[in-house]
Amino acid sequence: MEEIVMTVAPTLQKYLDQSVTYDLIPHAPTMSSTRTAEACHVPGDALAKAVVLRRDGGYMMAVLPASHHLHMSALKSQLGHKVDLASEKEIAELFVDCDIGAIPAVGECYGLDVIVDDSIDARGDIYMEGGDHATLIRMDGDQFARLTAKAWRGHFSTHD
Repeated sequence: MEEIVMTVAPTLQKYLDQSVTYDLIPHAPTMSSTRTAEACHVPGDALAKAVVLRRDGGYMMAVLPASHHLHMSALKSQLGHKVDLASEKEIAELFVDCDIGAIPAVGECYGLDVIVDDSIDARGDIYMEGGDHATLIRMDGDQFARLTAKAWRGHFSTHD
């Protein structure tokens, strides 16, 4: 049995340790949020995924359930039309302590504004990537609400 090493991005861990209570769930390495949800037996609606956006010369993060698809047109109508997806190179520069594709759904600790999709149901547990492809973070909905208290809210996704 191969030992799974749990690593959470240091920037994220420091921020979470100061803000909320959470658990770490190790899992076999996965390369997409949908696969992570399956590997951890977590409903896709409860796994918060992050999409990094370029906006007005800066960056921000949209957070939506892994089981949902981002609607750029809806996001643009809420945030203004100069919104685009950030490139992998830009994301790597913003999240230097995270693996590409395992960006945590917490933007504040990386200096980003955040908009959270209304479809994230914070009544139960919320899960998110921990910065690598083998660690999931679990917290209850109240803790997630505390983490995203300053975030904008909007509706910009639909269920896949």
